[in-house]
Amino acid sequence: MTKYTKADIFRMIEEEDVEFIRLQFTDMFGVFKNVAVTSSQLEKALDDQCMFDGSSIDGFVRIEESDMYLYPDIDTFQIFPWRPQQGKVARLICDVYRPSKEPFEGDPRHILKKVLAWAEEMGYTFYVGPECEFFLFHVDDDGMPTTLTHEKAGYFDMGPVDLGENARRDMVLTLEEMGFEIEASHHEVAPAQHEIDFRYGPALQVADDIMTFKLAVKTIAKRHGLHATFMPKPKHGVNGSGMHINMSLSRDGKNIFSDETDPQGLSKEAYWFIGGIMEHVKGMTAITNPLVNSYKRLVDGYEAPVYIAWSATNRSPLIRIPATRGEGTRVELRSPDPSANPYLALAVCLAAGLHGIKEQIQPPASVDQNIFEMSGPDKEAAGIHPLPSDLKEALRELEKDDLVKQVLGERPAKTYIQAKRAESQQYAAQVTAWELEQYLYRI
Repeated sequence: MTKYTKADIFRMIEEEDVEFIRLQFTDMFGVFKNVAVTSSQLEKALDDQCMFDGSSIDGFVRIEESDMYLYPDIDTFQIFPWRPQQGKVARLICDVYRPSKEPFEGDPRHILKKVLAWAEEMGYTFYVGPECEFFLFHVDDDGMPTTLTHEKAGYFDMGPVDLGENARRDMVLTLEEMGFEIEASHHEVAPAQHEIDFRYGPALQVADDIMTFKLAVKTIAKRHGLHATFMPKPKHGVNGSGMHINMSLSRDGKNIFSDETDPQGLSKEAYWFIGGIMEHVKGMTAITNPLVNSYKRLVDGYEAPVYIAWSATNRSPLIRIPATRGEGTRVELRSPDPSANPYLALAVCLAAGLHGIKEQIQPPASVDQNIFEMSGPDKEAAGIHPLPSDLKEALRELEKDDLVKQVLGERPAKTYIQAKRAESQQYAAQVTAWELEQYLYRI
């Protein structure tokens, strides 16, 4: 059911004195883009007549087929509370279409919609709850971000030790003003690291919300003279930032992952969903962990998952089943990080889970001990394998996974792999500070 009509949008624009409307969309690499129009151009925008140059957007199209159109989703209308109160600024999240009025196959929002349609054909609705972590750092005299912080707070610490408490409180209040239902916010393990959790919801809405969440967090941080970063591992020697994804499937309003008769409280569909994720997770990793830097987080010793296993009792495996049962039963994938494009990340997670259900893929036995303390032979005996250790390996796994490539689409997959391979090669050619420190003086 839609939330707004076009008449509602015109009325709110007039009543709230909105002067600018940002038409927002997301590129293949998870970067928010927008073109701003004045309220006088709103009718044109709502009639899907706003055109832009798709060849200038990373991962979109070639210059000879560059014309693209933005089709606003009117249910995403939102007034930015941090902009002026006279001549306000609002936004509409848009789908990207070709001049032929066909959805652009490389639009990440379209890719997620495509997989959600697969779920709908099976009678399922996909619900998601993200846990987004980020760092708050100082900026230099020119306003450029640093990795400096005066803070030494740790997990669940509070002010005055938690120096980011005031900024985080303003972020929560701003998000609530924008319609988010914030369930919790707290200081995370590393100094200057924070987490704000918002309520689960239908996957497309949550993907939109993740993009809006990042924008709001960065904007409010800047107002506090800080820089918010969702970079997975900005500092050596401390925990990185993850974006754990809690997932469930519903049919006729009922959570199908729940089964009170099972010892773990899980249905056969839940087990098959886990099995599908585990079968495809290597191929998914270049999507859920898309940066060279992502793999600095996925290492032993910092709580992030490294090995492909699942458990209902401990947090070291890749997949965890939180304790809540009944309608709250869910599968938590712990490897994704907040640099991921949320539309693509949710699309590949859902596709893998649905494949598991279709093929009735039974996962291996749960691993209920700390994997990090298991010996190599013990892990091998249990059939526990590691995730890809770097972006280059993750791209090789993606190329081997036909399902993940099907989700992306042939051409978007090729574009994505080429761009990420170039990123990996550029990184490999760099001379880092670590190399200079280790080798310059003694070689």
